[in-house]
Amino acid sequence: MQLSAKTFERNQYTERVLQFGEGNFLRAFADWMIHKMNKEVNFDSSVVVVQPIENGLVDKLNEQDGLYTLYLQGIKNGEAISEYEVIQSISRGINPYSSFNDYLETAKNPDMRFIISNTTEAGIYFEENDKFDAKPQKSYPAKLTRWLYERYETFEGDKDKGMIIIPCELIDRNGDKLKDIVNKLADQWGLDEGFKNWINKANVFCNTLVDRIVPGYPRDRMEAITKELGYDDQLVVEGEQFHLWVIEAPAWVEKEFPARELGLNVLFVEDMTPYRTRKVRILNGAHTSMVPVSYLYGLRTVRESVEDDVMGQFVKEAVFNEIIPTLSLSKEELESFAADVMDRFRNPYIKHYLISIALNSNSKYRTRVLPSVLKYKELNGELPHKLTFALAALIRLYKGEYNGETINLKDDPTLLDLYQELWNQEQVDYKDIVSRVLELEDLWGHDLNQVEGMTDQVVGYLELIDQKGMDAGLKEVLG
Repeated sequence: MQLSAKTFERNQYTERVLQFGEGNFLRAFADWMIHKMNKEVNFDSSVVVVQPIENGLVDKLNEQDGLYTLYLQGIKNGEAISEYEVIQSISRGINPYSSFNDYLETAKNPDMRFIISNTTEAGIYFEENDKFDAKPQKSYPAKLTRWLYERYETFEGDKDKGMIIIPCELIDRNGDKLKDIVNKLADQWGLDEGFKNWINKANVFCNTLVDRIVPGYPRDRMEAITKELGYDDQLVVEGEQFHLWVIEAPAWVEKEFPARELGLNVLFVEDMTPYRTRKVRILNGAHTSMVPVSYLYGLRTVRESVEDDVMGQFVKEAVFNEIIPTLSLSKEELESFAADVMDRFRNPYIKHYLISIALNSNSKYRTRVLPSVLKYKELNGELPHKLTFALAALIRLYKGEYNGETINLKDDPTLLDLYQELWNQEQVDYKDIVSRVLELEDLWGHDLNQVEGMTDQVVGYLELIDQKGMDAGLKEVLG
């Protein structure tokens, strides 16, 4: 039995949301939230999904009448929970490559109010070859600009028919960048000044931060899932329990998008910068600090790392004692977020391999960890021991072998060659290795040897790890 409106009784809602992207993330994130708002606070909004590239899932979505099953799995209220629900927020999908007129027709719907997108990090870009009369345009911003112009003309520039535009692409200041490109395209296409004024005064482009791990379609478990569900679903999607949506927008937007009324983890803020910094420093910073230490300690996944007594202590002390004190949000808010992060790391339904996080670890250390190191030094007059120990472990990891095992590292070839040169010297000179790595201004932003105490502290930890092993290193750094 196939999941569809014929086999599943569904509710009908007003088409008020246009969504660019039909992939796993939005279906497990935004569409799930809209589904919950429809059920619990009478949001009365269904989603029309636009397929942003020529080949996608819209046909499958329409075969199932927009219905699909979402599994949420992870730590919830202290327990490992796996639960599923049929999501009913999508009314239909449109492929603008085969049904361009249907796509433009949605701009004439007076009820349309929200535009949501996730067209990957590369989706928000300026394509100079996009033309106004193309059917459709190539890039997402150009498709959006053409749609907005259709709406502007249909309603004769009525400011009440502007849109709340909420991009979810994982780039900094995504709303600002999208708005800039829309304005640039309007200029390039020679569209009238009235349209440009309408774009900037009647529409709101929100900057956002989204966070939920969505492994996607559970191909290897579908036989068991189909048996459990009792129906066939080609669009099953899995996500973790945790979710966070930070939306930088005027206060009135929250009243129109009432996610907070349900207790969903959606924050409407005047400035999302502290929240982006919080995520990068705590979640990503913990990952990057953990990887080299835990890998050399003999563990292979994130869950193993935080559940191990020794490594778990290392990660917690790095986050709570050395990263959180450098951030500007309230201690209570930061510690609550960090506790959620630790639960996410313990998720028994997701196997997150350390080696996959190790990709480009040096540049990740610069953006995710080094700012915490420098801020800690500024505030306390000394360097944070766990975070500098992680740097020493990173330098040791990049030797490319440990205890006879080859480590399959992926990074800039020039950097990998430098590490090989440094580690393959006849006489290992730990101070030379550390000094040569820390002096790479293109990598770190400046010569880290100039940071008081940095070279000596990293040298001491590197020699300890290389000579006595990670067990001894962790024992010392944990005191």
